Amino acid sequence: MNDVSRHRLVTACGYAAMALVVVVVALPLVWIVLASFKDRSEIYVQPAVWWPSSWHPENYTEATTSVPFGQFLRNSVIVTCVLTVAKFVLGVLSAYGLVFLRFPFKNVVFILIIAALMVPNQITVITNYSLVAQLGFRNTFIGIILPLAGVAFGTFLMRNHFLSIPAEIIEAARMDGAGHVRLLLRVVLPISIPTMVAFALITLVNEWNEYLWPFLMADDYSVATLPVGLTQLQNNDGVTNWGPVMAATVLAMLPILIVFLVLQRQMIKGLTSGAVKG
Repeated sequence: MNDVSRHRLVTACGYAAMALVVVVVALPLVWIVLASFKDRSEIYVQPAVWWPSSWHPENYTEATTSVPFGQFLRNSVIVTCVLTVAKFVLGVLSAYGLVFLRFPFKNVVFILIIAALMVPNQITVITNYSLVAQLGFRNTFIGIILPLAGVAFGTFLMRNHFLSIPAEIIEAARMDGAGHVRLLLRVVLPISIPTMVAFALITLVNEWNEYLWPFLMADDYSVATLPVGLTQLQNNDGVTNWGPVMAATVLAMLPILIVFLVLQRQMIKGLTSGAVKG
């Protein structure tokens, strides 16, 4: 096999693998969208029917009226925005300190951060729940936000990116008399925009989809987020009516999907640049 044939074979295999991944990822999303327009009997029919025989947009009306969907949306926006801003600021500052500041046991601190990445959130649920309950923060935004404000991943990502910044740029800024604040705001952050976008977008998606902790903290609709609201909708009237549930799922996906489509290039570029070295 010559080089041209080998190249064509590799290219064909690459496209085939990419097509397979697209199908695997897209099929559930297509099913959710189509199911959101089906009536209950058509969803449960066997064998499954993909295309609705008749469209039922009233599923969207039921999804937004049978439960306080607007309040769930507002709560999700509040929790997601606060957590994203907090994690972003703390992650950037922590990473800057680990790279550009000198202090004892810096490597030990970084090892602890890596260790925190390896601990599943579910392991700390009981201790966090007990602490929040003792502080009287159950069924409050503070009780939802504080235990989720850890920044181990963001610190790791931004630290790796900061390490990839050429030392000549940092030295030139310091020779010009730049202190830490000026170095961060005028030099480090402007050349770190793609990585910061990736960090912010990953955090945004994770917090928007967070379910377990808000579910444990929310006693009523006042602080319940959209994922928790979907559970309430699913159990509405004591039955499982998947049409409105799928409609609400589509509505919950749209904001994050739009943000991702707008910023996907910056996210990919940022993840690549953050993995240059470290």
